[in-house]
Amino acid sequence: MPRRRRLRKIVAPPNFKGYKPYGAIDHGREAVELLYEEYEAIKLADYDLLNHQQAAGVMGVSRATFARIYEEARRKIAKALTEAREIVTVYGNAVMDKSWNVCDNCHARFTIPKRPKDHNCPICGSERVSTVGRE
Repeated sequence: MPRRRRLRKIVAPPNFKGYKPYGAIDHGREAVELLYEEYEAIKLADYDLLNHQQAAGVMGVSRATFARIYEEARRKIAKALTEAREIVTVYGNAVMDKSWNVCDNCHARFTIPKRPKDHNCPICGSERVSTVGRE
């Protein structure tokens, strides 16, 4: 029986739910599901320019595990680009570093406020806010 997978630590959720190719003819192809931990691996390695050892430390996994996550993310993105498929983010096997709120009106993402009465969106002031991550 294989070991249980450890949860991968995510600093912040993606700022998008998905991407669609512009001008592509939809042939009913399934969307490519990019897991939150794969998004985090791409962000840490390619955007934040961390080496694999540093990025693995941020995510709380071994360097080899980080390399596998990163490689899978690159393959999924390459598949989506070459086959003109939609990319959809999926929660996957991750745990948030902090709890995050998402405004249902303007889709702004922000952390839990210091005071419990401040659960309105800081951007638009809406009370329609949902929580993502641990509670």
